[in-house]
Amino acid sequence: MKAIVLENFGGVENLVYKDIEKPTITAHEVLVKVKAISINPVDVKVRSRQAPLAEDLAKYDPLILGWDISGEVTEIGNEVTQFNIGDEVFGMVNFVGHGRAYAEYVAVPARHLAQKPKNISHLEAAASTLAALTAWQAFDSYGKLRSTDKVLVHAASGGVGHFAVQVAKHIGAFVIATSSGPNKDFVLGLGSDEFIDYRNVRFEEVLQDIDFVLETIGGANFQKSVQVLKPFGTIVTLPSGHTEEDELKAREKQLHACYFMSVYSCGQDMQHIASLLAKGVLKPHISHVFGFDEMAKAHMQIETGHTVGKVVIQL
Repeated sequence: MKAIVLENFGGVENLVYKDIEKPTITAHEVLVKVKAISINPVDVKVRSRQAPLAEDLAKYDPLILGWDISGEVTEIGNEVTQFNIGDEVFGMVNFVGHGRAYAEYVAVPARHLAQKPKNISHLEAAASTLAALTAWQAFDSYGKLRSTDKVLVHAASGGVGHFAVQVAKHIGAFVIATSSGPNKDFVLGLGSDEFIDYRNVRFEEVLQDIDFVLETIGGANFQKSVQVLKPFGTIVTLPSGHTEEDELKAREKQLHACYFMSVYSCGQDMQHIASLLAKGVLKPHISHVFGFDEMAKAHMQIETGHTVGKVVIQL
């Protein structure tokens, strides 16, 4: 089968196309013929060795990046009961670990997958994996967003952010979203109740008494977000690298703070995502679709830092 192997950490030229053996599955795995792959910032950060995860993955040879897939089950392990050959499935594979998603076939623990809803394409399903799970787990596992809460979602037009707005509205919260001005209509169209153009407005000067912040920017944005929270409010942050001063500011307000959220593979959570997709509650936005032979272009698009919604690879 064809796969994209990361031969060395660094630039996109290190993503090399190779013919390798089709993976064999264990008793608790299924083999998925991949139809679509989603690309995330973590893919780029691992490739360029800017993420701690890269050190854990360096031992693998061949090292195959990627975690988000949608496809068709072609083989089933002896202990797998929830899927049949021919089922269309999607999920985030072995995160945080060696996902091996940049390939024509992927061996996947069955517990990491869900049935793909019939009303969405493989492209839409692949787009609704890591980013959608991050939003779901931020509000359901790491923090508990309530219908009476006022929530601030940063970078609301991005991969995680555009799902977070939709999940928060589904829960019933009042959503305030930040993004750049050109994305205003898009973000409001997701269901956001208020929009703040971060380039022209300092959110920390106009907001107060926020119950929950999903902090996706990092750096100084963490302390600014702490300023607008109620005492005992909740902040969940995605980027790593917080400081002792950040923690002190959060403790002073007695906040419920998750300083670095790591999304994790979970079939049960994927089933929740699948249900919301099937009902039309969640709608992924795909801004760029590339072919399997255009992986370098997909990575470079993510590197711009200005992708609206998701970048997807079609096989």
